[in-house]
Amino acid sequence: MTAEEGFLLVKRYIELKLIAIIQARSNSKRFNNKVLHKIYNKPIIWHVVSKIKKSKNVKKIIVATSKNKTDDELVKYLVKTKINYFRGSLTNVAKRLCDAAEKNKAKFFMRISADSPLIDRAIIDKAIKIFNSQKKKYDIITNVFPRSYPKGQSVEIIKNSKLRNFLKKFNKEQKEHVTKYFYENYKSFMIKNFTSIKTKTKTKLAIDTKDDLRLILKKYKRKNFINFSL
Repeated sequence: MTAEEGFLLVKRYIELKLIAIIQARSNSKRFNNKVLHKIYNKPIIWHVVSKIKKSKNVKKIIVATSKNKTDDELVKYLVKTKINYFRGSLTNVAKRLCDAAEKNKAKFFMRISADSPLIDRAIIDKAIKIFNSQKKKYDIITNVFPRSYPKGQSVEIIKNSKLRNFLKKFNKEQKEHVTKYFYENYKSFMIKNFTSIKTKTKTKLAIDTKDDLRLILKKYKRKNFINFSL
């Protein structure tokens, strides 16, 4: 192997790994302090982080939360458990994630919601595989445009410079729903969507309400919850 080949191999290995940013907040109107609600003796945020850690292609995991007092308890837990975190705007989630990526010098990042304690490692790995195999870098790699996976299995890889460049154009709703602007103006961007072999959009694996939690726990007991896979 030549020195150049060795360099390219190392570069390729580095490119395989992405940072994952989990957007999380505690003041949910539908389920207050949801991220710290315990499932099988562990907070929901722990389950999300734990699932993402199963992927060997994720370089670093960061929980992006707000600077508001409502998220102080969440941050205390993250500090205690040595989980990386970033604090930014409560309402401008897009800027919060963008700033978190910039602080970690990430040109691209994977966005995952804190309401997804059953996120499947295989979906994370599939998205990163597409990311590394692309000849031209997409602005977004996603599995929700259109959605074929259940809610709670959503992943998006976002080009951070593109996000930064268009932040000023976002309206209130687009600031909260980070990629909404790009999907509404999809003809202007390079977006790659990957789909499930079997459409499962009627299944819900995200936890937005206490009813969602009750139904999921009824279906998945401890072992199946911890080791969940689609």
